[in-house]
Amino acid sequence: MAYTTTPAPPGPVGSQYCVCKVELSICGQNLLDRDVTSKSDPFCVLFMEVNGKWVELDRTETAVNNLNPAFSKKFIIDYHFEEVQKLKFALFDQDKSSTQLYEHDFLGEFSCTLGMIVSSKKITRTLLLGNGKPAGKGMITIAAQELSDNRVITLSMAGRKLDKKDLFGKSDPFLEFHKPGDDGKWMLVHRTEVIKYTLDPVWKPFTVPLVSLCDGDVEKLIKVICYDYDSDGGHDFIGEFQISVARLCEAQDASPLELECINPKKQKKKKNYKNSGIIIVKSCKITRDFSFLDYILGGCQLMFTVGIDFTASNGNPQEPSSLHYINPLGTNEYLSAIWAVGQIIQDYDSDKMFPALGFGAQLPPDWKVSHEFAINFNPRNPFCSGVEGIVQAYSACLPHIRFYGPTNFSPIINHVARFAAQATQQETASQYFILLIITDGVISDMDETRHAVVQASKLPMSIIIVGVGNADFAAMEFLDGDSRVLHSYTGEEAVRDIVQFVPFRNFRNVPKETLAKAVLAELPQQVVQYFKHQNLPPINSEPA
Repeated sequence: MAYTTTPAPPGPVGSQYCVCKVELSICGQNLLDRDVTSKSDPFCVLFMEVNGKWVELDRTETAVNNLNPAFSKKFIIDYHFEEVQKLKFALFDQDKSSTQLYEHDFLGEFSCTLGMIVSSKKITRTLLLGNGKPAGKGMITIAAQELSDNRVITLSMAGRKLDKKDLFGKSDPFLEFHKPGDDGKWMLVHRTEVIKYTLDPVWKPFTVPLVSLCDGDVEKLIKVICYDYDSDGGHDFIGEFQISVARLCEAQDASPLELECINPKKQKKKKNYKNSGIIIVKSCKITRDFSFLDYILGGCQLMFTVGIDFTASNGNPQEPSSLHYINPLGTNEYLSAIWAVGQIIQDYDSDKMFPALGFGAQLPPDWKVSHEFAINFNPRNPFCSGVEGIVQAYSACLPHIRFYGPTNFSPIINHVARFAAQATQQETASQYFILLIITDGVISDMDETRHAVVQASKLPMSIIIVGVGNADFAAMEFLDGDSRVLHSYTGEEAVRDIVQFVPFRNFRNVPKETLAKAVLAELPQQVVQYFKHQNLPPINSEPA
């Protein structure tokens, strides 16, 4: 592929996808020595594949006379879970002051996806020359770190004996929290609710990002102002104080922090002025609001299973009208869906061994109908090696089965749920299960499927359904609880929405990456939601 230096296109503004910044640290080991009188002077160039071409994103500094460089310049990249982000790290020995890469000696390169790096957190790989052979003993180490302060602060505040501001009643107090802005002026960060007719208010606890409150600096002074609410907007000033977040954190449930609320004008005028009341910090806690990437960098593995519909309504796979017919290009809608989802997910599973199951077919030798069979016909080991393995097993099984029916989803959902239930016994955020069901039509066991989904919503598990063909998919939309909470036939509600349904026909004439984005859009949020609900931090997470 050609090397170009055009900037990469920016991501969508206000994207609903999982986007955050990742910092990559680069080290080289045993690099080739291209200089005669001294050692190489290496620098690293980062490329990203955009529309089939390698586009340069950034370069490190040059490490002079060093075959084992640790570059101080970091690469910062927007991470998109639902995209395959192909990266290339190329090392060169700087010979001249030119910015043109062909002017410098090539020391080797390594290509991978960003998903591979973040799922391992740190990787060390052999550098390769242009001919694909190793660049001597040269190695590259790439370490990933999320660039975000995920700490949040939860404050519980009250007041005592605040100044009375209303002529015919007590005050209606509320608090405002301000931080110093870059221009030296105070900037509003948070406003509490108004508590009516009291001089001893108790406000509801609230949570804000620590970055919002004090730019992440717990020693920075913030200003807390107390007002008496007026409906015309002319709120009466009661008093204020300045304090650091570090000091606020001294407040504990058993020993609240009491702070004097001061009105500077009254303080100047009255010699015997003490305060305009007391503001009480009942409790202050800083915790981490973990992101999807925190869990992945912490070592959480995404366990991928495919369920394929082999019911008779798909048509005879040997005829071009069949949804299972593999066209001269070697694909069909089932294979397109497997590739679209699988190529993203496989980066997040270290062994890349995926169970592939079928349903709705008669199997040899006795031709009994099965709604949960291994498409490699090995029930003890239904695993396929990578997405390629799933595709091979799928193609190989087609001539050996008879398409039949009915279309029962619940056996395969319950199959994956059994493994997800076992994972809950580990009590760590180590595994999350994803079931991709590809189907052509109407569910026959709707009651059992609804019940299975409601039970699975309590487990570390999500279900993606891709509808192929032109059937009526109203039942699938019903399972995807975006607009309403799903109920079991017993009346039990789903704890959370774990189903994402996408009709393939909406993506026939768009780039294949678009399907992956739509199918995987909700998954990061579902992973975080489950682990938070279980109070499970990422493995090896640092305290706040």
